[in-house]
Amino acid sequence: MLVGERRELLLGRLAADGKVLAKDVAAELGVSEDSIRRDLRDLAAAGLCQRVYGGALPVSPAVADYASRTSIAVGGKDRVAALAAGLVRPGSTVILDGGTTTLAVTKALPRDLEATVVTHSPTVAAALLDHHEIDVFLLGGRLFRHSAVTCGAAAAEAAQAISADVFLLGVTGVHPDAGLTTGDADEAAMKRTLARRAADTYVLASAEKIGAASRFTVLPFTGVAGIITDAEERDPIVQNLADLGVELRFAAGRGGA
Repeated sequence: MLVGERRELLLGRLAADGKVLAKDVAAELGVSEDSIRRDLRDLAAAGLCQRVYGGALPVSPAVADYASRTSIAVGGKDRVAALAAGLVRPGSTVILDGGTTTLAVTKALPRDLEATVVTHSPTVAAALLDHHEIDVFLLGGRLFRHSAVTCGAAAAEAAQAISADVFLLGVTGVHPDAGLTTGDADEAAMKRTLARRAADTYVLASAEKIGAASRFTVLPFTGVAGIITDAEERDPIVQNLADLGVELRFAAGRGGA
């Protein structure tokens, strides 16, 4: 088998099985594990997979730049946002993560809602300007342009003064093996900091993020109250997550009620 054909096979396995184990593919094709690892390394360099110990996982489309992500899975994000907005109760304090899904949450919140929103996203804060009954607290710090959020020591220190009811967390990947992931180490650390300041953390994950993975772990599944998704309930990855004891809430219009 030619190298190009082998790499096409690897990409096909990623799409079909949600992961590739180098040892198994090497045995099946009668080539060395080093050959498969080189293939996976080159595919990862091209942004086509996420390498992990022993193999690779599908790469998340959410690692694209912020402007590009605004046009990815818009309907799915809106469905997830509509369900997530119901977690913001009148009089409560909620932390909104950065990203395009939490931006959709701001549009789903009732205009007359009285609540407090804490965010490290300038775009999320600006989207709430017309919600006159919502008090908005914007955490300052170094601007991470990929997700249009603040990170770093200043943002983390400011977060220590927060005590919230709910944190609506955005990630780039949700995978049974890799867990909850994102593409930047500092952003992952900031997300963990914010999660520690809320009584409950819910993950916002439209269907394209289910089964995908990025480089840095945010939290284990045990660290969140649940995942809100519009993925199909019969999806094998979703079933694997359920088998792990992950609480899943399905947004109407695709995955369930």
